[in-house]
Amino acid sequence: MLRNYLSRHANKYASKWLVLLIDALIIGVSFVLSYIIRFNLTFDFDVEKLLVQLPTVTLIAALAFVFTGSHKGFVRHTGIKDVYNIFNAICLSSIFTIFVIILNRQFEVIEGFTIPLSIIIIHSLISFITLTAARYVFKTLFEGMTKKFKAVKNVLIYGAGESGIIAYNALTSHTASNTRVLGYIDDDKKKMGKTINGIKVYRRDSISEYFLAGNNISAIIVAIHNIDNNKLRSLVEGLVDFPIEVKIVPPVQDWINGEFKFSQIKNVQIEDLLNRVPINIRKSKVADELKGKSIMVTGGAGSIGSEIVRQIASYDYKSLIIIDQAESPLYDLQQELKQNGHHNFVPIVADIRDKNRMSMFFEEHKPDILFHAAAYKHVPLMEYNAYEAIKINIGGTKTIADLSIAHQVGKFVFVSTDKAVNPTNVMGATKRIAEMYISCMQQQGKTKFITTRFGNVLGSNGSVIPLFKKQIEKGGPLSVTHKDITRYFMTIPEASQLVLEAGSMGNGGEIFIFDMGDSVRIFDLAKNMIKLSGLRYPEDIDIEITGLRPGEKLYEELLANGENTLPTYNKKIMISKVRDLDYGMVRSKIDELCLSNIFFNENTIKIMKEIVPEYVSNNSNLCKFDKVSSETVESGKEEDEKIKIVHS
Repeated sequence: MLRNYLSRHANKYASKWLVLLIDALIIGVSFVLSYIIRFNLTFDFDVEKLLVQLPTVTLIAALAFVFTGSHKGFVRHTGIKDVYNIFNAICLSSIFTIFVIILNRQFEVIEGFTIPLSIIIIHSLISFITLTAARYVFKTLFEGMTKKFKAVKNVLIYGAGESGIIAYNALTSHTASNTRVLGYIDDDKKKMGKTINGIKVYRRDSISEYFLAGNNISAIIVAIHNIDNNKLRSLVEGLVDFPIEVKIVPPVQDWINGEFKFSQIKNVQIEDLLNRVPINIRKSKVADELKGKSIMVTGGAGSIGSEIVRQIASYDYKSLIIIDQAESPLYDLQQELKQNGHHNFVPIVADIRDKNRMSMFFEEHKPDILFHAAAYKHVPLMEYNAYEAIKINIGGTKTIADLSIAHQVGKFVFVSTDKAVNPTNVMGATKRIAEMYISCMQQQGKTKFITTRFGNVLGSNGSVIPLFKKQIEKGGPLSVTHKDITRYFMTIPEASQLVLEAGSMGNGGEIFIFDMGDSVRIFDLAKNMIKLSGLRYPEDIDIEITGLRPGEKLYEELLANGENTLPTYNKKIMISKVRDLDYGMVRSKIDELCLSNIFFNENTIKIMKEIVPEYVSNNSNLCKFDKVSSETVESGKEEDEKIKIVHS
């Protein structure tokens, strides 16, 4: 019955007039107590005078409450500002009372209304303490009564510093929260064994599965100010072995209006654990490059292309042309840009392989800078759809590059991939051939052709992390192609920033390489994702080894054999020093390849392998086109497992 009553009335608040009435009664009681205390806890004072003074003092206090608005606060949400308002009201009330006493001495309006100064001081102190205490008592009782009938989640806070205390206050002050903080964890020996707000600080090594189970701990919240990725990864990897959720307090710069809210506590994402140090971009250089320019983005509705568009939209450009053949994603991006107040853009549904139509857009919009992100990128799919991969990744790039020269585009920035390095699949080979064609075009005309090359992006369409999340939601198992397979990762915003930076710093002919940190073992990534979901491997969700897919490598590389790097002003961005090309032969072979592809000729694969001699198919039926023997191919596979990935 009590539970039903609380559920019905939990969202109702006491009337401000009821609060004012209760406050006035507290003032009256406090005034009587002040007399009793002043006369040594006896009644050796004139009670009749007290009864004359009591209504006047109470009325003056009530007027002070109305003037300061102290009765308007929500009692169940009482905070420091409410206490400050009470203090102001009491001070104002005392001043009014003294003023009335002085006036009464002159005009004797109220007979016997003379209150000793000591009584006024004592009354002020008692009133302030009583009013404040009453609010906090009510707040505590209300929280206790409401939470008593909720399923309470016991948590620990990792970090007994300032961020940990702020997190504790946010958790305990939020009435909708059913969270109870049972303790802090900290590595500082000076804090161990002590208490903060009555909550004990534990040593890290005292946290065991027995301790967590015995106290019914359901989550540990990491609240450490400015924690770096390496420390966070080490810390979380030590916690995810326990059958609990691991949550994190976001950095101070992400707090809403500088204040931390209960709702901002989030589950640790796998992205937080990857060894990624955010790139430092010279925004002013990018801003100067884009200012007043007409900018075209192909593949503008894709994972990378759409983020490039979002970032460009924040600059002072002249016009932004977004081209993509995927209608629905382009429509979604259009609506997003409009809702964010951006209107100076033109979304175009078009196929970049349609040279006549694309020429019309170049003629109409006259782009100064072009970001070419349109491509097919899925390795296994393209292995069996080589025709489409060649047509879009090579033919489409060729069309856009040729039109850029014909229409005197200032800069052409090409988005490539680490799979173009020593390719073992059709997709990687087509991107490498596109890179080579870009290099050929650099020798023509005035257009500056720039290439960016990076690895996998977190959260892109079809990438491994969204796939694992879907598999976890379905109860598993998680599918990993090989136990030793590794990949480089970066975030979509970082990848897009790199592309913009390449466009601003490039002078033409460069291939920009991004220092992507350490490669990540996909099997370990899968295990951590299971644990971060509060599940156990392999008891709750298992990992299934499915075998390498057609064209898939164990390791990705950022540089091909014979390539070196040159530094730039940003230590995270390097320029690849590529091998010299026979530009005449390469252009001739690419023209032959595109022509052969029109007729669905099997020779297309042979021509690709002639253009890119290092292209050796792996785990694919296209291995038959390699000039090496099957024994050499097998030896190459074994050697592939020993490759040391090249990075700075």
